[in-house]
Amino acid sequence: MSMIENDWLEAVQAEFQKPYYKQLYQFVKEEYSKYVIYPPADDIFNALHLTPLSEVKVLILGQDPYHNEHQAHGLSFSVLPEQRVIPPSLQNIYQELADDLGCSIPNNGYLEKWARQGVLLLNTVLTVRAHRANSHQGRGWEQFTDALIQAVNAQDRPIVFMLWGRPAQTKIPMLTNPNHLILRASHPSPFSAHRGFFGCRHFSKANTFLQEHGVEPIDWQIENITVTNG
Repeated sequence: MSMIENDWLEAVQAEFQKPYYKQLYQFVKEEYSKYVIYPPADDIFNALHLTPLSEVKVLILGQDPYHNEHQAHGLSFSVLPEQRVIPPSLQNIYQELADDLGCSIPNNGYLEKWARQGVLLLNTVLTVRAHRANSHQGRGWEQFTDALIQAVNAQDRPIVFMLWGRPAQTKIPMLTNPNHLILRASHPSPFSAHRGFFGCRHFSKANTFLQEHGVEPIDWQIENITVTNG
């Protein structure tokens, strides 16, 4: 696992000393030695590398990483640029962005642009065995990512939490800071998007909230990637 080197380190350093994290580390290390695990080990903490704690404006909480090849790279809902098939949940996110803000729907699912603007794309579980969804649940990642969520909650500036679906909304009790905006909707998956995700307008609501507090809004438009042959 590539080490955390920015301001997240101070926020989570105590976690590394706890028994659960030592067990988690051993488990993950063993899994990588025996099986195909996603994302690649160097990408596990990409969300933290790309979005320092001091720069978080929006937190979008996912569950566990995509479990097929060329998908997961450490950012929730995002897939690698060379992955031409956009996952269904992300297709629905793009559809809501089009309806909400008039964004055009891009030809890729690479969301690094959001992360670099302060959108923390965090999964509650950070690794998964290939083709086995949720295979690393209950091993300790949830405790670690709860510590990350609590560190964001403790920031004394306005931050938007987008909580989609029941698992994400179980985190609401730990969001105690009145500075923040909590937005909730159904999950964008095809099974539930029609039950409240479509029409939630979370992206425009987030930008309005940020602007009202003097914070630069997010440019949510993901650009097309030029496809080259060969």
